Amino acid sequence: MAEYHYRGRDSAGQAVEGSLSGQSRAAILRQLKQQNIIATRIEESTTKAAGSGTAFSDLGRIFARKRVNIDDLIMFSRQMYALTRSGIPLIRAINGLADATRSPVLSEVLREVTRSLTQGTNLANSFRAHPRVFGDLFVAMVRMGESTGRLDSAFKQLIDHLELEKDTRKKIASATRYPIIVTVFIFVALFVVNLWVVPEFSNIFSKLGADLPLPTVILITTSNFMLRFWPYVLFVMVASAVAFLHWKSTPEGELAWHRFILRIPILGGVFERVALGRFARPFAMMLDAGVPLLQALTVSSRTVGNAYIGKGIENMLHGIERGESLLSTASASGMFNPLILQMIAVGEETGNVSDLLVDIADFYDQEVEYDLKRLAESLEPILLIFMGLMVLVLALGVFLPMWELGAAFG
Repeated sequence: MAEYHYRGRDSAGQAVEGSLSGQSRAAILRQLKQQNIIATRIEESTTKAAGSGTAFSDLGRIFARKRVNIDDLIMFSRQMYALTRSGIPLIRAINGLADATRSPVLSEVLREVTRSLTQGTNLANSFRAHPRVFGDLFVAMVRMGESTGRLDSAFKQLIDHLELEKDTRKKIASATRYPIIVTVFIFVALFVVNLWVVPEFSNIFSKLGADLPLPTVILITTSNFMLRFWPYVLFVMVASAVAFLHWKSTPEGELAWHRFILRIPILGGVFERVALGRFARPFAMMLDAGVPLLQALTVSSRTVGNAYIGKGIENMLHGIERGESLLSTASASGMFNPLILQMIAVGEETGNVSDLLVDIADFYDQEVEYDLKRLAESLEPILLIFMGLMVLVLALGVFLPMWELGAAFG
């Protein structure tokens, strides 16, 4: 899908501009028509594609990104909900929050939003100019809140969504903390053994002049290689990391990497259900708020956090543009199990798609919570086996020649 920049006027006659993704200008026109925007200009974006440039420039962009902590975004949404509910003018409210927020990045962005508002731009387009802080879902909900006069309700729904997202991240971090710590200690132990422990034993064995068993020879050879060529090993590791980050920043690399993640045993299923839950709940929230179906699908495809699943949702969007039903496109995507497809079918038949999507999101949330509870239990045996093999190799390499020497002198 290409990115298009548009200019036009909304139903109130106010000048608006922004960017949308679509297959063609005709698809963008349909999306704008659903938003009651009359387009005066639509141009395909000519900005440099993601992933272009050198590996070092990509690495620089990765570390230079300015983002806002989700806690700060939740606090901002809470404050905006209270201020809009109280009827305080937007410019005054946002200008005050720019002074009050503890995040320097958010403060700077809010000052730019205030300047944009004073120039006559609406709030949604002012937010849209800062995609690193305010994502597509945030902008879409604010736009609907402005058009319906229920901006406070839009911020309330965003608060609920952000808190659920924060809770999901916390659960994932908690479930993966133990395996990550154990894995790090394993590699640290291997590093210490190869650089300090094995060389000491190597000196002892060389003085004895005895023939060494194969495990010991392999261990000493590996250690000597690390000692002699560690600058080159370090360079290869850093270069590989930079090359990987550059590849992953390209659309093709990101798609392939996210597809690979979904196929990792044990972890892949968890990531898939997290992504589908991230799709279902915002999709339901936007449909319930009155966001047109095509726009809701477009925005939802960018909230899942997985490019491969996002691509599948985009394919659903193309099917709906051709006139197919939500059920048929969901079934063709291959992402949903029969139970979810039945729920979508019932939602379409009864006209309560948004309510059924909330149930689907709840179902995925429960599945993810159950998976995360079992994650540590599932990974623990694998880590123990890996640690056992490492200890076995070290034991054979270090103690086997001692036993042979002891037997020879005995």
